[in-house]
Amino acid sequence: MYAIVEDSGTQIKVAKGDLIDIDIRELDAKASSITFDRVLALQDGDGAATLGEPYLDGITVTADIIEERLADKIDVIKFKRRKGYKRKQGHRQRLLRVRVSEIGAAKKTTKKKTTKKTTAKKTTAKKAESEG
Repeated sequence: MYAIVEDSGTQIKVAKGDLIDIDIRELDAKASSITFDRVLALQDGDGAATLGEPYLDGITVTADIIEERLADKIDVIKFKRRKGYKRKQGHRQRLLRVRVSEIGAAKKTTKKKTTKKTTAKKTTAKKAESEG
């Protein structure tokens, strides 16, 4: 069973027990888990896949926070030949490592039946005169 979730503009394929790195976000200091509610697709154990339009309603993926870490360093180099211009800058993205603990099943909800109110059409004096 796996799901495809959207987080920070990226689509991630996850299964139960997977370790994934996601962009860090503002969380409560005591938060120990994250819930992803933007589930794009879900495949059951029997191989049946369900696709969302764009998201699946009632399905969530829960992950436990393991640690905060830094990604590999990226060197940003600017250089112009024969001009004596060189600049070097490094960057390390902050990441949050999480372990997927649960892929929630769809919850069946009942829709409320709404009754449509009908109103009688009002005829104006001008319209009545033109007809008759």
